[in-house]
Amino acid sequence: MLRQLTLNSVLPTVFEDDRQQFASSQVLLCSVAFERGRRYCINAHSGRGKTSLCNFLYLSRRDYSGEIRFDGRDVRNLSDKEISEVRRRHIAYLPQELELFDELTAYENVALKLKIAYNRGEVWPDVASMFARLDISEKMNTKVSRLSVGQKQRVALVRALAQPFDFLLLDEPVSHLDAESNRKCAELIDERASQLGAAVIFTSVGNPLSLPGDIISLSL
Repeated sequence: MLRQLTLNSVLPTVFEDDRQQFASSQVLLCSVAFERGRRYCINAHSGRGKTSLCNFLYLSRRDYSGEIRFDGRDVRNLSDKEISEVRRRHIAYLPQELELFDELTAYENVALKLKIAYNRGEVWPDVASMFARLDISEKMNTKVSRLSVGQKQRVALVRALAQPFDFLLLDEPVSHLDAESNRKCAELIDERASQLGAAVIFTSVGNPLSLPGDIISLSL
């Protein structure tokens, strides 16, 4: 179980020559801790490093100064095997680019991830129910290349929610959704995260996820 993600003076390398613009940031160039079970909204304008931050926390990029620790351990010291295990069992990520396979169906995209995430004999969550709750059940057997952007976004969300996680990273998760779809996604996210006792960390540029309950809002 992963209980805490901490950042200490983290800054994307690309901004090293312009550190002053982050003087008021509550995340970058600060000491901040993300705790399992909490909800966090990271507000930022475009080009402020929110996607970079998500990639740093997902351990897919290391082009930053400062320090990121998982339960007190510097992530730069994690082995490739340990990084794979973090992504498989502890951190789920919905990237802004979605990263779906167009030639596969919506369900196949989800199943491919879950075959990696779960050990043999473990029971998968009810994926069909998740599709239904997000109003895309009729698209389960449709190739992703034939879906709208909003439908793709919901498929990618199901893929993230269906795997095990202690922390859920969502980079602008409802950017292509209307208010009603936002609400349905938020309810499913909150329910699944509560079931797992997990944290939710999501970014926003003005259309935030409508999560219920206590949300810690941080400015990037």
